[in-house]
Amino acid sequence: MKQSVYSETEKDSVSSSPDLTPTPSSWSEKSIRESHEDAFEPETDLERTTTNVLNRIASHVTTHSLAEPGPPPDGGFKAWLQCGMAWLVVFTTWGFVNSFGTFQAYYTQNLNESASTISWIGSIQVWVLFFVATFAGRAMDAGYFRPCFALGTVLQLIGIFMTSISTKYWQLFLAQGVCTGLGSGILFTPSMALLSTYFSTHKGLAVALATTGNSAGGALYPLMARQLLPQIGFGWTLRVLGLINLVCLCTAGLAMKPRLPPRKSGPLVDLSAFKEVEYMLFSIGMCFHMASLYFTNYYIASYGRDMLGFSYSNSVILLIILNGVGIPARVLAGHLADRYLGALNTLIPVLLFVNVLAFCWMGVNSQNSLYIFVSFYGLGLAAFQSLIPTTVARMTKDISKVGTRMGMVFTFLSFASLVGPPIGGALLSADAGGYLYAQAWSGASAAVGTSLVVAARIYAFGWKLKVKC
Repeated sequence: MKQSVYSETEKDSVSSSPDLTPTPSSWSEKSIRESHEDAFEPETDLERTTTNVLNRIASHVTTHSLAEPGPPPDGGFKAWLQCGMAWLVVFTTWGFVNSFGTFQAYYTQNLNESASTISWIGSIQVWVLFFVATFAGRAMDAGYFRPCFALGTVLQLIGIFMTSISTKYWQLFLAQGVCTGLGSGILFTPSMALLSTYFSTHKGLAVALATTGNSAGGALYPLMARQLLPQIGFGWTLRVLGLINLVCLCTAGLAMKPRLPPRKSGPLVDLSAFKEVEYMLFSIGMCFHMASLYFTNYYIASYGRDMLGFSYSNSVILLIILNGVGIPARVLAGHLADRYLGALNTLIPVLLFVNVLAFCWMGVNSQNSLYIFVSFYGLGLAAFQSLIPTTVARMTKDISKVGTRMGMVFTFLSFASLVGPPIGGALLSADAGGYLYAQAWSGASAAVGTSLVVAARIYAFGWKLKVKC
């Protein structure tokens, strides 16, 4: 079997901003130079001053002025501050996206569209978020973290506020689906890639702590929507959520600081990754799991309402439980990955757990059993999501490429999240509104994904169980 070692290496090249300060022109005749020296001197000083100011601004906006930083601090105030700010980013991006089940149920109830059609809004939102990861990750590696963060913040907020005034399906599709997803994708990948450059041995724990923002947002956004919708209506509910995101993202944007100098050269996609069998098996396996995961995430509230008699308000509680119970699971998974098992070894049992639960959904036939199912599924879902960035970072040998590699995996996942909920919705229609076909497909898709990730581990490390990977 092929033996592969996941290691991190810092960049061995230092990039700095080019010196654009103009040099005096050389004149062919000394007398001409002397006679015009006084006339040209003020202009030269002005040019130098202006250029130096522009260089300072450019260096602040990008990371082109950073020198070789040395090994990751792996702790300390600055590193943990980046973890806290990444938490805010995950809270406002994935936390908001994972609350779509609330809107799925609301739109299905208030728009004259089928559940499958409504789910395309959430699917396109996740697809765009994942798809732009390749571009955003490479931009981060190239030193453009701050411009990416500013652009992502503006686009996400425009999407949320435009959603608040939308009344038709196509308006919601463009505003909440496309624009909000685009902004969230530009924010998420660079932030997680930046965080991973600050840690080495504690990377799993740091990423896990940051991704608890996903669970917190996935619980708090539905809770706020549940309380605000009956009181202030749909439009103002979205505006309140948008203002919360504005405060969080402005705080994170001011505090997050890139650590590595830019990697200017290199393609948008790291083609060498396609030659790594374990990397490809892992990526494809995650795609099958992601399709199953997002079908469950989007339809669990509708299942409670349509099949078990939940009210809209109580069906939202299912989403709050689904996301809220995952906070300790994320931290525990990160701790196990760092201290004992390794990221990939921790991920595989989590995938098996989620896989079994996906099949167990077929046996849920009462409100109490659905609460129990959602609680356990939320634990597995949270651990699964928190381990993806950590595993990709561990599989990336050159830390300067972590943004690109992470973005590539997320782009793969974008297509799975795009088709998963609509496939499930189509199977609901084929079953005359029943969930059995869709539940069986969800479990089968997760089983294929688990098998491929196990194959990736076997290819890289063989059957040795004690290898930390």
